[in-house]
Amino acid sequence: MSSQITVNVAGSERTVEQGTTAADLFADDKQVVVARVGGELVDLAHVLSEGDEVEPVLVTEQDGLDVLRHSCAHVLAQAVQDAFPDAKLGIGPPIRDGFYYDFDVEQPFTPEDLKALEKAMQKIINTGQTFARREVSDDEAREELANEPYKLELIGLKGGSAEDAAEGASVEVGGAQLTIYDNLDRKGEVVWGDLCRGPHVPTTKLIANGFKLMRSAAAYWRGSEKNPQLQRIYGTAWPTKAELTAYLDRLAEAERRDHRKVGAEMDLYSFPEEVGPGLPVFHPKGAILRRTMEDYVWKRHIEAGFSYVTTPHLSKEGLFHTSGHLPYYADGMMPELDDDGQAYRIKAMNCPMHNLIYRSQQRSYRELPLRYFEFGTVYRNEKSGVLQGLTRVRMITQDDSHSYVTKEQAPGEIKHLLDFVLSLLRDFGLNDYYLELSTRDETGDKKDKFIGSDEQWSEATAVLEEVAIESGLELVPDPGGAAYYGPKISVQARDAIGRTWQMSTIQYDFNQPERFELEFSAADGTRQQPVMIHSAKFGSIERFIGVLVEHYAGQFPPWLAPVQVLGVPVAEDFDDYLKDVAAQLTAAGVRVELDLSDDRFPKKIRNASKSKAPFILIAGGEDRDAGAVSFRYRDGSQKNGVPVAEAIEEIVTAIRDRVQV
Repeated sequence: MSSQITVNVAGSERTVEQGTTAADLFADDKQVVVARVGGELVDLAHVLSEGDEVEPVLVTEQDGLDVLRHSCAHVLAQAVQDAFPDAKLGIGPPIRDGFYYDFDVEQPFTPEDLKALEKAMQKIINTGQTFARREVSDDEAREELANEPYKLELIGLKGGSAEDAAEGASVEVGGAQLTIYDNLDRKGEVVWGDLCRGPHVPTTKLIANGFKLMRSAAAYWRGSEKNPQLQRIYGTAWPTKAELTAYLDRLAEAERRDHRKVGAEMDLYSFPEEVGPGLPVFHPKGAILRRTMEDYVWKRHIEAGFSYVTTPHLSKEGLFHTSGHLPYYADGMMPELDDDGQAYRIKAMNCPMHNLIYRSQQRSYRELPLRYFEFGTVYRNEKSGVLQGLTRVRMITQDDSHSYVTKEQAPGEIKHLLDFVLSLLRDFGLNDYYLELSTRDETGDKKDKFIGSDEQWSEATAVLEEVAIESGLELVPDPGGAAYYGPKISVQARDAIGRTWQMSTIQYDFNQPERFELEFSAADGTRQQPVMIHSAKFGSIERFIGVLVEHYAGQFPPWLAPVQVLGVPVAEDFDDYLKDVAAQLTAAGVRVELDLSDDRFPKKIRNASKSKAPFILIAGGEDRDAGAVSFRYRDGSQKNGVPVAEAIEEIVTAIRDRVQV
């Protein structure tokens, strides 16, 4: 019997000795932390078999980072149980930019606890513990984890349903086979262990000093308020200390730009407790910003061939049964309202009412594409724990459009919508983006949440994918992320500090036209069913405003700025002169304010800088005598003695051309 086997390593065949591990193949590359064998992630200790297709996974790749972070979560859990022996373990998955682990402890963790745990983790990491995988039966796992009630509960969730039952559970029991990972010291003795699907980095030393515990918070077990409240510790981990430092710097910049903080400083909006969570109110300056956006987008829609419509905020409940949102989307809708025994619902989407407008009269193929849009405010029953300023709200105003087209017109209409969406994002200063293609879940329990035939899904997905590829933009798959009624393309835009936000969506819907019995008269005289294409350009105006506030750090380009010019007289003697300049600017359509307070001039300048107005105009004696003003710009630079007419022209031109200053 041959002692050698043939494997395919990163596309090349290699002959190796039996018993060779993935670690043996990639021993010379310290950046490799796990391997992918037959498409599945495995530990580097995995022993290879004849015909295996093996790929290295670097710590700099997302899969590699996730493994590093999940390994760091295990180190955290070990440190917690060393410090708090009675702590019971919940779930500890990797998440975007980090990880968390849930614990059942008597008292919430304090900042001092986190500091002590960090030190304990560093000691564990420095000892170079290794992660050893061990397969166990359900009964063996129950016996071994008898004192871990939450782990015992997870054992019964193993397999494809784990993630549905509890967020993050798939990293523990997502496979068909239960495994426990033991942490071994240098003598090979077990010092700690955890129920886990894996894989893990070979040794804790790979975590090095590129980690940090960020904060702790309460979290209900399996996300249900009916379950015990656990304590969740959030952390982050990176391949190097330098990358950790860069990440913390980005967080500090993100905090400086936080739209809740900046919005309060600029007096744009607020979130009164008396109104309720997730229901913002817009102050005068915020309302100006919002109306400027809406007016511009309304104009662009009309130019692009859309017809403006309006629909009510609530409807009889039966409408949403017809559309399929009840029961498929019932959890996301507000509870029913009772009107003398008639059930009503506050709308969570605009499309059912647009369908009624389409159906209000007979339609011909000559009318198609038929495009409706509205600024429709909808309401979603978001849990209070996930609400976050303007970026996660219960009141969502969508620049929502629905195109009714023939099947043959669908590719062209999707391209039209994608081009339109990208041009709008560019107008608002978002120029860096990629596309995500959300499709239905083909396997597992989620597949039953999608309606329609295989042929319908295949056809719709192919149309969206073809248009997305033709755009030349990066296309990222999002399996299982589709709406229940059809696949979608979403535009993922990166802001000024590199964060990604889901913005616009384009969805192919073959479901609602059938449910509403929508038809058009075809050229051959037959009655045919149109395809319905949903598109929201901002996604949500509220959310888009929050994104823009953070993207610009409140320093909007002049055309968007609530106050475009702030006038600051050097002394009271020059108030009237600046009032006259302000009147000329107002006549030219410019939004202008004057600081006529009793504050001394240096304080007025400091306040003006905080206002984030694009243009600050200063007037003193020399300016008045020369019929001029002085500009002070956002970067602190100044231009003196500019004739008033030239100053107005500079400002009006910057607004008209939508430039940033």
